[in-house]
Amino acid sequence: LSDHTDWPAEVVGYAPDKDIAVLRIDAPRDSLRPLALGASRGLVVGQRVLAIGNPFGFQSTLTTGVVSALGRTVQTSPQTFIDEAIQTDAAINRGNSGGPLLNSHGEVIGINSAIYTPTGATAGIGFAIPINTAKLIAQDLINEGRVHRAYLGIEVRPVWPGLAEALELPVSEGLLIERATPGGPAQRAGVRGGTREALAGMRRILIGGDVLVAIDGQPVASQLDMNLVLNRKRPGDAITLTVYRGRQKMDVRVTLGD
Repeated sequence: LSDHTDWPAEVVGYAPDKDIAVLRIDAPRDSLRPLALGASRGLVVGQRVLAIGNPFGFQSTLTTGVVSALGRTVQTSPQTFIDEAIQTDAAINRGNSGGPLLNSHGEVIGINSAIYTPTGATAGIGFAIPINTAKLIAQDLINEGRVHRAYLGIEVRPVWPGLAEALELPVSEGLLIERATPGGPAQRAGVRGGTREALAGMRRILIGGDVLVAIDGQPVASQLDMNLVLNRKRPGDAITLTVYRGRQKMDVRVTLGD
């Protein structure tokens, strides 16, 4: 801990795609002084913030800045992203990850997670996981040791103009549904996957399925678009898929699984 004492700890659970873990520390209660958790909703651009971390191994370093932007989507790998990230110009470097982003009342409003840098050093563009997101994930991990994620049950491929023309699709942008998982939420609601194989360039794809163009009225044109919508849902939520079946446009109501 910050007072240089060491205590055994165990991993309660972790969510690698969200860059969050929960640890249980076997220490006397009076030796732990947790920071107060604030709220990440209601933040405004320009609001003063403070970041604490160990950049380059320099322990307990404090930097200050402002909220530069809100609601950013930061892709951290081909499969992972931080949704609704808080962007700040407070200096964040390697070693700041996991440290708190505080408001001027000393409340935690985010967990420092990533920087944008063309050189490897700080460029004044840092990102934090919103504390409201962290609270939800932590509660799932503490209660059940895992995170509940909304599950739709489809495999998709982005539509591009050449594919749309070759398949005579009614849209040039959207997601071709190649497979609907048997017994999954989408299939139970009537969504259809591909029925036959075709060669598109050097890729084999399943065609003949529905083409997804929007979820709850929000256009989707990539896997990331779809994942962003699902990331903000919980198991049991109902969503409306707008799909084309041939040239017929229809809305399909789906209750998300877990």
